Amino acid sequence: MAHLLGAEALHLEYPTRVVFDSVTLGVESGDMIGIVGRNGDGKSSLLGMLAGVIEPDAGRVTYRGGLQLGMLTQRDDLDPEATVGHAVVGDMAEHEWASDAKTRDIMSGLISDLDWEATIGSLSGGQRRRVALAALLVGDWDLIILDEPTNHLDVDGIAWLARHMKNRWPRNSGALLLVTHDRWFLDEVCTKTWEVHDRIVEPFEGGYAAYVLQRVERDRIAAATESKRQNLMRKELAWLRRGAPARTSKPKFRIEAANQLIADVPEVRNPIELKKMAAARLGKDVVDLLDVSVTFGGRRILDAVTWRIGPGERTGILGPNGAGKSTLLNLVAGVLEPTEGRVKRGKTVQVGVLDQQFRELATIGGRRVREVLADSKTTFTIEGKDFTPAQLLERLGFAKEHLSARVDDLSGGQKRRLQLLLLLMSEPNVIILDEPTNDVDSDMLAAMEDLLDSWPGTLLVVSHDRYLLERVTDQQYAILDGHLRHVPGGVDEYLRLRAAGAGNAAAAGTGAGKGNGSGTASGGAGSGAEAGAGSSGSGSGSAGDGQLSGAQLRAAKKEVSAIERRMDKLSSQIASHHEQMAAHDQSDFEGLAELTTSMRALENEIAELEERWLELSDQIG
Repeated sequence: MAHLLGAEALHLEYPTRVVFDSVTLGVESGDMIGIVGRNGDGKSSLLGMLAGVIEPDAGRVTYRGGLQLGMLTQRDDLDPEATVGHAVVGDMAEHEWASDAKTRDIMSGLISDLDWEATIGSLSGGQRRRVALAALLVGDWDLIILDEPTNHLDVDGIAWLARHMKNRWPRNSGALLLVTHDRWFLDEVCTKTWEVHDRIVEPFEGGYAAYVLQRVERDRIAAATESKRQNLMRKELAWLRRGAPARTSKPKFRIEAANQLIADVPEVRNPIELKKMAAARLGKDVVDLLDVSVTFGGRRILDAVTWRIGPGERTGILGPNGAGKSTLLNLVAGVLEPTEGRVKRGKTVQVGVLDQQFRELATIGGRRVREVLADSKTTFTIEGKDFTPAQLLERLGFAKEHLSARVDDLSGGQKRRLQLLLLLMSEPNVIILDEPTNDVDSDMLAAMEDLLDSWPGTLLVVSHDRYLLERVTDQQYAILDGHLRHVPGGVDEYLRLRAAGAGNAAAAGTGAGKGNGSGTASGGAGSGAEAGAGSSGSGSGSAGDGQLSGAQLRAAKKEVSAIERRMDKLSSQIASHHEQMAAHDQSDFEGLAELTTSMRALENEIAELEERWLELSDQIG
C-alpha cells in the first residue's frame, strides 16, 4: 500500500479552546476511514486540515506527489445559475460522459429524478446536496473526503453510495476519509475508525461495531472516569452481537472476547414486558387507519391503506423521499385528515411528536433551559430509578453549563436533546420520531436509544438512519407506490423490493395489496393481512427473501455446531502451543520459530472459522 497523506504534530486552537494538540496521522492507499466523535470536538476541522483548506496553528500535512484529492464539505458552493448537467459534468460532451459506466451509475444513483436542464438555484437544499455529491464522484480521485455525505439521502441512496464507495477503486487503491453520524454506513464501508476526542485522534481497526468493542475495552480500563459511557456502549455491543441482522459479520474481533464483555448485560429491552405495560396505559386500541387514501394536488400519495397499530409496537417506516412517510405519520398524529377512509383512535391515546423543525421550542426560545425544566414534573422514572429533568438532560449528553443558556442560543444537537427530553416528560403513550438523527452525533444517538429502550409505549419512526431503525424498532413497514407493506426482512428486503420494482406489483394489486397487518400486541388476526404483507405486526412472517428453508436451517445449525467443536479443539491446541513455547529452550530459535509458525496457522484457521460462524449465525437469526 502506498502512502497518500501524512499529518505531523497538528495543533489547532480557536479563541476559546484548543481543538487538537500534537496530532499525528497517516492515510495509506486502500484505507476506508470513518471519523466519529461528539459534535464540536473537531471532526470537520480535522477534515479541513487534512484537505488543506484549514491551516493548522502548528504542524504540517504532506501529500504524495501528484495526489488527486476531492472533498465534499457541508457548504454549498454550487453556482446557482448553472444547470444540473453543467454542475455535474461541466463542458463534457454528452457522448463522452454517457459512454462511461461509472458516470452513468452515479447519475442513476443520485440525480435520476432531477431535470438535467434545471438551474441549481431552483433546487431544494437536499437536491443541491445530491448534485454536489454527484459532481464530486464523477471525478477521478486518489483520496476522497466526505463530510456528512448521507444528509438528504434516503435509504436507497445511502445503500447505493455504500456500494459505490466499496467498489470505486481496485483492491488496495484509493482511500476514503468520512465523517457521518450514519452508523450503518460506517459499518458497511469503513475498515478503520478514528475517534476524535479530548484534543486527540484515536485509531481503531474495523467499522462501527468493531470500534464499539474496542472502546468498551478502553472504557473498562478507565472505569473510574468512564463508567457511564462504558455501560451505554456495552449495551450497544450486546445489541450488535445478539440481534442485528448482518451487523457482526464484518468487524474482525474475537467472538469469545465480545461474549465475555456482554455476559452480564441484559437484553436491550424486554418486548413482552413493555407491551404489557403499554397495554395497561393504552388499552387494546391505539390508532387504526381504515382504507385510508390521501390526495394532494391531484396526486394520490397514499392509496387505500389499512394499518392497525397496537400497544407497545415499535415500527419503522421505510420509503424513498416523497413516498408519503411524513403524510402517514401526520394521519396517525391527527394533524392531517384523510381524503378517503377514516382514522380511529383509542380514547386514552396521547401522541408526542419529535419533528424536524423544532416547532415546540419556538415558543420558549427566549427562556433559559433551567427555567424550562422547572416547569416540568420533578421526577421521571426509568428502569425503576427516579431522575430529575436536569439529570435526564445530562444523561443525554447535555453539559451542566448549558442549563443557563437561552433555548434560541443552543446548537442544533443541544436543541434536539432538549426537544427529546420535553417530549418524554410530557408522558405520551405514542411517540412519533420524524428524522430524529438530524444534528445528532453517535454518542447522543446511543443515549437516545438507551432512553427509548425502557419507554413503555408505541413507537413509530421515520428515519434514513438504517442503524437507528434496526436498533429501536422491532418491525418495519414500507410505502411502495402509495401502498403500505410489511417487510419481515427489514431494510434488506425493502431494498430488494425496490430493486425488483415491487412497487409496481403492489399498485397492480398482485399480492402486496393494501399492506394490511395485525397491530395487536398479541399478534392476532387483525384486519386479515394479504399475502406478502406479513401475518402480524410483530415482525415475524413466513419464509421469504433472505430466510432459510427448513432444510437449509438444519444444515446451517449442523455446520455451526461443527464449527464450534472445531474452534474448541483449536483453542486447546493454541493453549498447548503457548505452554510448549514457555517450556521450550529459549536459545533454540529454530524450534521456537517452528512453534510460532504452527501457532499462527492455528490462529488463522480459527479466525476463518469465526467469520463463517458469524455469517451462519446471522442467517439463522
